[in-house]
Amino acid sequence: MKWVPLIKLVCLCALIAFVNTNLPIYASEIDELESKIKDRNAKIQEIEREIDQYQKELVEVGKEKNSLEGAIRTLNVSRQRVSANIRLTETKISATSFDISELGVDITDKERRIIQNTKALGETIRRINEIESDTLVEALLGHDNLAEFWDQLETIQQFQTTMQSDLELLYGLKEDLEEQRGISVQKRNELRYLKGELSDEKHVLDINKQDKKELLDITENKESNYQKLLDEKVAAREAFERELFEFESQLRLAIDPSSIPPVGSGVLRWPLDSVFVTQYFGNTPFASQNPQVYSGSGHNGVDFRASPGTRVKSALTGTVVGTGDTDTVCRNASYGKWVLIKHNNGLSTLYAHLSGIKAVKGQSVNTGDVIGFSGNTGYSTGPHLHFAVYATQGVRIDNLKSRVCRGTYTIPLADLKAYLNPLSYL
Repeated sequence: MKWVPLIKLVCLCALIAFVNTNLPIYASEIDELESKIKDRNAKIQEIEREIDQYQKELVEVGKEKNSLEGAIRTLNVSRQRVSANIRLTETKISATSFDISELGVDITDKERRIIQNTKALGETIRRINEIESDTLVEALLGHDNLAEFWDQLETIQQFQTTMQSDLELLYGLKEDLEEQRGISVQKRNELRYLKGELSDEKHVLDINKQDKKELLDITENKESNYQKLLDEKVAAREAFERELFEFESQLRLAIDPSSIPPVGSGVLRWPLDSVFVTQYFGNTPFASQNPQVYSGSGHNGVDFRASPGTRVKSALTGTVVGTGDTDTVCRNASYGKWVLIKHNNGLSTLYAHLSGIKAVKGQSVNTGDVIGFSGNTGYSTGPHLHFAVYATQGVRIDNLKSRVCRGTYTIPLADLKAYLNPLSYL
């Protein structure tokens, strides 16, 4: 055997193995998908600007005097915002689907290139092994002069270097493939999350339509009836709060101070993505000016501005110990739709005045999970979230027979000393 034919054979096999490595396979398909993704991303930015405008309008409406016109306008703008959210989520779903398709094309291409190059390298090695190698002496004597022999050795060394480089390229392709597979899994999880959001938003839209219909039915679209409704809310709240205060004042629940975490920011997460406090905890000016509403005990939580349908999230990992709706017995008097979550650090959190509840009793939730949607149920003169924090040892859910409401309602009850300032932990 002569080395020159061998070298030609090897170099030819190497060329076959890697000549197609960097060809633009599926380039047109990738270009088309990238164009669609770019178009969807531009649409997402456009809808996000529209949503921001609706949010600003809701803030301005919230500053106006409480009126039927303002309440209807809030519901209308909220509906427009939710509809825009639905379009935004649908566009994100489409963009994410294109991302997944693009990754699929690229993954398929890399798999094909890895298989092709692996087979070619294997064939090169097999061919080399089939050819009997000359001994060094035979190779030396087989050349007319020493210079020709050294040239052949240098050529072989260059080939070995190229072979090493090609192998490194192959390993790089495999690493890229695994990375893209991981990204593909993340995108599929993101797609499932977006589909869940879309379902929530459609549910919120249904709630909004029902709330508007109910408000118009109750008030008969008359401002005087709306103002009368507000007065009835205040009266019902006053009577109900006095009754609730009696119940809670009689509780004597043992609370071990060491069972709750020390005060510090970051113990709990904010229950809303956008935070604006409208009323603080304790003897706030509003609570002091309206002792008949809070029975002289101060405001037992923190109120956050939240337009109808805003996602309300769990402040910490925990277990949903109960949900309820006080409006079924005491309309416009208390928490309305509420969720109570027990956490593993000795604290429990309450989310009230919700328009809709997503969590269910016994469910385990993680920090940031959506447990409901903000609203205007219970005693609420405007859409907001009431957020309360308790020492878990001092709170429980009870079914109480109400003299005021003439029925039995389910509600979280707490020893007065179990109420904690939420802002001490957020």
